[in-house]
Amino acid sequence: MKKISSKKFVIPAIACLAVILFLCYYFFFTPMLKGGQSRYVYIDADDNIDSVYNKLDTIATHHAMSGFKTLVRHSSYGDNIRTGRYEIGKGNSAFTVFRKLKNGLQSSVRLTIPSVRTADRLAGALSKKLMADSLSIYKALTDSAVCAKYGYKPETMLCMFIPNTYEVYWNTPIDKFLDKMSKESKKFWNFERTQKAEAMGFTKEEVITLASIVDEETAADSEKPMVAGMYYNRIKTGMPLQADPTIKFALKDFDIRRIYHNMLNVDSPYNTYRNIGLPPGPIRIPTVAGIDAVLDHVHHDYLYMCAKEDFSGTHNFAETYEEHLQNAAKYAAALNKRGIK
Repeated sequence: MKKISSKKFVIPAIACLAVILFLCYYFFFTPMLKGGQSRYVYIDADDNIDSVYNKLDTIATHHAMSGFKTLVRHSSYGDNIRTGRYEIGKGNSAFTVFRKLKNGLQSSVRLTIPSVRTADRLAGALSKKLMADSLSIYKALTDSAVCAKYGYKPETMLCMFIPNTYEVYWNTPIDKFLDKMSKESKKFWNFERTQKAEAMGFTKEEVITLASIVDEETAADSEKPMVAGMYYNRIKTGMPLQADPTIKFALKDFDIRRIYHNMLNVDSPYNTYRNIGLPPGPIRIPTVAGIDAVLDHVHHDYLYMCAKEDFSGTHNFAETYEEHLQNAAKYAAALNKRGIK
């Protein structure tokens, strides 16, 4: 009789345990996402536990959300929400997601520094990849004290940004992000590049400034060392650079397709028709190809260049002004033929 009595309790107990284990598995360890694709949840400084729930609700199954909320209720996460960009993988359970968010196990962002022309455009591009807003980033990029900390002025601050792709965290503070860019810049300026700049009699900032003009003049990487060599010749002979892209920058009108004589009188330190030497800073973040083109510029005797009349994006080079006028006349005729104003 005792054996029969004990079986009456064991079997229900095992059944209850099985149900409990199934429910635990169902609520806490089955995939949380509704769909099959991984998703990202962004938790910022303004989020509270309710807004975190709302962000997860849109992508999570009902039972997994119940499991997640149960875990939150029995933890301190609601009072210690950590910002970040969190990947919710297709196989991640409520427990896995809870552990990621509670411990700040966020996913990094692949951030490519764009070859933009101005600090405000850089700030706008960075704000799409970082938690910081564009205004805060712009203020940092143009603040004299912040720039001085890294060895720059507001006019040269863009020189610190090398247009490569970097792994960063979405919630990286602005100062830490700038620290990283400073380290990456120093890494880029290795011994070989530094020696080449010194051999030219240029600072790193001057190399980048000239590279920004070269990049604006031609998109053909193969031609950039030739263009760089021409501008270097002008600098060494004391000629004005007379670079049309600097006029666009001075006018802050980057849609201009044709530079007219009356535009050359714009009162700006970036007007290389009125001012000898390089402008105060770069007119864009140059490409790596542009920087290396300046450092490895072609040694030649050309002092003039003009866009080719075939609109190939390349140039005719000339040693004399007379030859240059002939090239300019051909290009002007091609512009007029196409009705380009």
